[in-house]
Amino acid sequence: MKIYLKTFGCQMNEYDSEIIKSILSENGFSFADNEMDADVILLNTCAVRENAQRKVFGLIHDIRHRRGGRPAIYGVLGCIATYLKEGLLENKNLNIDLIVGPDSYRRLPQIINECLLSHQSPVTSHQKKTHDITLNEFEMYSDITPLRDGGNPAASPQVDVSLSRNINAWIAVMRGCNNFCTFCVVPYTRGRERSRSPQDIVKEAKKAAEEGMKQVTLLGQNVNSYRFEDAGFSDLLEAVSQVEGIERIRFISPHPKDFPLKLLETMAKNKKVCKHIHFPLQSGNNRILELMNRTYTKERFLELVEKMKKMIPEIVITTDIIVGFPTETDDEFEDTVDVMKQVAFDSAFIFKYSERKGTMAAKKFKDDVPQEKKKDRIIKLNTLQKEISLKKNEAHIGQVHDVLIEQKGTSRSANAFQGRNDGNKIVILPEGSFCVGQIIPVKITSATPHVLRGQPVEK
Repeated sequence: MKIYLKTFGCQMNEYDSEIIKSILSENGFSFADNEMDADVILLNTCAVRENAQRKVFGLIHDIRHRRGGRPAIYGVLGCIATYLKEGLLENKNLNIDLIVGPDSYRRLPQIINECLLSHQSPVTSHQKKTHDITLNEFEMYSDITPLRDGGNPAASPQVDVSLSRNINAWIAVMRGCNNFCTFCVVPYTRGRERSRSPQDIVKEAKKAAEEGMKQVTLLGQNVNSYRFEDAGFSDLLEAVSQVEGIERIRFISPHPKDFPLKLLETMAKNKKVCKHIHFPLQSGNNRILELMNRTYTKERFLELVEKMKKMIPEIVITTDIIVGFPTETDDEFEDTVDVMKQVAFDSAFIFKYSERKGTMAAKKFKDDVPQEKKKDRIIKLNTLQKEISLKKNEAHIGQVHDVLIEQKGTSRSANAFQGRNDGNKIVILPEGSFCVGQIIPVKITSATPHVLRGQPVEK
């Protein structure tokens, strides 16, 4: 039986899909490159925004249409499964066969086989629909080696590994979330916060290095809450940095509420830890931050940013922002504009508030900011951020950056190469004899708001 697995949402979902692939592969399933060749179609989903949910439902209808009525098992995995629960199976318009939550992937082979037997049985009057959406505060999948795309390139000598292999390994260092931001469904879809042991994480990093990965990205809903016995997140970074073959370490994401200075000290002195922090602001207004249950103030956020810039002058800071949170006024929105100008983020992901059923914001507040006003605010912030990003990127012209080559081919040229510098900025190089996974010095020659361009130079 062939599985087609498509992933939506965050890096944690990408990592979970690698766990899912490993579990299914160990149980005799193989994988299809597209939905047309598959017997089982699985969508690993994100429930953070309503638009992501609509995309998933739309894709299910599109796949059924493209397959022209050919039978298949359809399953929804991940956050939408635990968010909508059994209601998904009862939705006759979608006609889903199975749903499985983020803590139940070990049961996925059994659940798929139950559905397959039900479909194949001539005596079954109705096809069996099944689910497991139990949240398990002990499930960490630490004994499962993720099945990564492009891993272990030496095992396939017929493949041009200089162009095909992956260079980054996602590693979940913790699962779940205890923050309960009022706009967010994650604590309800992924359960409570728990941390993996440093030994398990280092073991996984070593395995990634053996597969040829040059970089690891440590994942958690709030990595600075990582705690295993006496080890904090800074201790974990130091331990992972000792892994031979791993040349860069990234992490996503810290929370401003409990940001430890020890983490900045580790970043400043450890050359393997990349000098980039994704630091979610969400809002620049204190009243809105309180309604969001973010537990910090505008002033505290700015104070932390100043410490980052002082301790790590080359630091790259990116952020997330929500506009149009319930009751947000024009003046309160301008506080967010003010923070953006003061911080000068290198880039920002800016979203309209999306009401999510079951969250405290949906229970307590009416979504009363008009859509047109939300749209205007997004346009204003995106325009401002584009100006800031261009200025920040142009400041790098003439500098030499170490660039980790990620792929050959860009949207403009099949022969150009693309990589990232230490600060996670995309760098485009012209045609050359480079290899994916190679780190080379590049002199930056031009910039746009979104990318840097450069030429390789001798050290």
